Amino acid sequence: MEKVKFTRSHDGTIAHIVLDDGQGNVLDNIMMLEILDRLQAIGQDPKIKLITFQGAGAHFSFGASVEEHTKEFAEAMLRTFHKIFMDLLQLRIPTLALVSGQCLGGGMELALICSVILADKSARFGQPEIRLGVFPPPASILLPERIGLARAEELLLTGRSVDADEAQRIGLVHAVYDDKDKLEAAAEDWILKHVVPKSASSLRFASHAARIKLNHLMNNFLPQLERLYVTQLMETRDANEGITAFLEKRKPQWANA
Repeated sequence: MEKVKFTRSHDGTIAHIVLDDGQGNVLDNIMMLEILDRLQAIGQDPKIKLITFQGAGAHFSFGASVEEHTKEFAEAMLRTFHKIFMDLLQLRIPTLALVSGQCLGGGMELALICSVILADKSARFGQPEIRLGVFPPPASILLPERIGLARAEELLLTGRSVDADEAQRIGLVHAVYDDKDKLEAAAEDWILKHVVPKSASSLRFASHAARIKLNHLMNNFLPQLERLYVTQLMETRDANEGITAFLEKRKPQWANA
């Protein structure tokens, strides 16, 4: 079963990627590889002006697969996951996230890399990795750029979730709508007004220019954080305990080491 649904609209100029695993749209290795395949195909079409990301059903995404966060799989998982971010930056195509329900962990990071985030009132955003004894490498770079260091640190260190109204108030979300139907209608209006009339080529140059600093940060610091995660964090007892405790549905017993 495919875990990513792909369509085009507006004479093929808008690409739609829908996360759909039939449950919480967990970003496991299969889904991540499917996203990468779609991005590769999108990159070969010069007329595409926008890529949208959305979750099927009630939720955007519960995040990356915790089973694939274990020490055995973490390095391969991060390598594949981080390639999504680097490929999106290299494409230079504007992106739009439509968020309903839970948007957590790796799911929130996927939304964070997007140019614009729209949400409905059911949306909940959070980076809960610290509760598992780990940290989110992409969000550690992307979140401060979007909402400022002080607010970003508070969310990254507490792991708490914010509702749609708070997300808009702190600059994480651009606009909030009453429900998913109204969110989708508003996104369609936004696309028709701000994207469809413009040149695909010019939009890519504008996106690249707007993200020149972000490109530098991600290219220079994401590999560093990936190494920190794999070679140091995952060598600690507590990181492994946190992941194991989550999988065993019990409270972690921290050794503070």
